[in-house]
Amino acid sequence: MKIATWNVNSIRTRLEHVLNWLQANPVDVLCVQETKVIDADFPRSPFTDLGYHLYISGQKSYNGVALISRTPLEDITAGFTPILGESLVGELDAQKRVITGVLDGIRIVNLYVPNGSEVGSEKYVYKLRWLQVLREYLAALCLKDSSQPKILVCGDFNIALEDRDIHNPKGREKHIMASDHERAALQTVLELGFADVFRKFTEDGGHFSWWDYRSGSFQRNSGWRIDHHYLTPALYERAIACTIDVAPRQLEKPSDHAPVTVELEVAL
Repeated sequence: MKIATWNVNSIRTRLEHVLNWLQANPVDVLCVQETKVIDADFPRSPFTDLGYHLYISGQKSYNGVALISRTPLEDITAGFTPILGESLVGELDAQKRVITGVLDGIRIVNLYVPNGSEVGSEKYVYKLRWLQVLREYLAALCLKDSSQPKILVCGDFNIALEDRDIHNPKGREKHIMASDHERAALQTVLELGFADVFRKFTEDGGHFSWWDYRSGSFQRNSGWRIDHHYLTPALYERAIACTIDVAPRQLEKPSDHAPVTVELEVAL
């Protein structure tokens, strides 16, 4: 089973890139972020014509997440509220950043974590609060699924968890996506029992999933690894590969992110 995550930075702008990638890489589920389109305007037919099933949660011009699956998914919910209730979530679900579904007993959670703008800003405080609620959300899903939950959480986390995930970590303490508070907030989420599956196969630095459009960052490989797959132990043991495909970033007018794919051994 192969599951990929990709921040496409507008599904309509990058439609041809995504369709071509899916045909060359027929993953079981593609989790996309930053679709930037309301549900009614999502380009459905190009995917359904290829036999894919769509589960989407979008908004105009910003954010938006979707699950694109070769087979139907079960137990689909969007946002934190269906799991945690409105009183705890408040206004956080106004931004469409969360969608989940189940495939063959595996719960897939697709996230677009807020960027935070700059350390100390109002958006930064929002990001930290969002991550606190994410922890409650995943804790509830772990309890809901079983004593040995099979959960894969993926998406654009907008956080480089370690210095080796940044091309140049100098001064990262003051840099959005790498500050101590952001890393600590994500680490608290992972302490529920999630592990970074990319690091199961690749210990070295220099592997990135996002490159700024400016200053020739991609050409110089001045990137960040901020797109992740985190797995519960039952799935981590079944992971046999996790790779970053930089080829789409080389295309004309690409997304600034590259797709990241994890492969799981099918349980007998």
